[in-house]
Amino acid sequence: MATIIDARGKLCPQPVIETKKAIQEQGTPVITIVDDEIARQNVEKMAQQMGLYAESSEIEGGFRVLIQPISTDVLSAVMADAGEAIGQALQMMEPTPFPPEVDRLPTVVVIPSNCMGSGDDALGAALMKGFIYALTQLDQAPETILLYNSGAKLAVHGADTVQDLKVLEENGTEVLVCGTCLNHYGLTEHLAVGSVTNMYAIADILMCAGKVIRP
Repeated sequence: MATIIDARGKLCPQPVIETKKAIQEQGTPVITIVDDEIARQNVEKMAQQMGLYAESSEIEGGFRVLIQPISTDVLSAVMADAGEAIGQALQMMEPTPFPPEVDRLPTVVVIPSNCMGSGDDALGAALMKGFIYALTQLDQAPETILLYNSGAKLAVHGADTVQDLKVLEENGTEVLVCGTCLNHYGLTEHLAVGSVTNMYAIADILMCAGKVIRP
């Protein structure tokens, strides 16, 4: 029996996250119902990235996306057609070793603004909230999140991103907030999550990072 996810009215990335969680916990098939084209495309793409087959159909007020394993018949046909070419390509491939010391270095997410992107602040704030929520749903969370300039506002009482930052912190992510920035905005006494840091520490963390992500 298929697991049904009704994601109508839910903002990105919730339809994708809820669908992925259902696949991981309940298996396939999964049927996700969404009410806009972008959500449909995102759910389909996520399923394809997981090696699954996704087929959507239009229904009243939205779309129905069916996700299930690719049939063995389809896989056999594809492999039969492409087998020789794949074999030749594999023979020509040379492994490229990845430096083990780089693999151990931390991933740092840098957030210098309470908005994601530019153009419309209300949209930017919604995107940033969605991004931070998405971080809580990743299989591997970043080791550190750095909040500075107006990004510091994301960690103070009343911000709708505080709860997600707390979840990240509870799961082992270090949340660091620029003390100079909090002071500039008059928010020093309002920090709700994370700990205060300084620019020397920020510079040191960035210099030692294996990967830096800036949304």
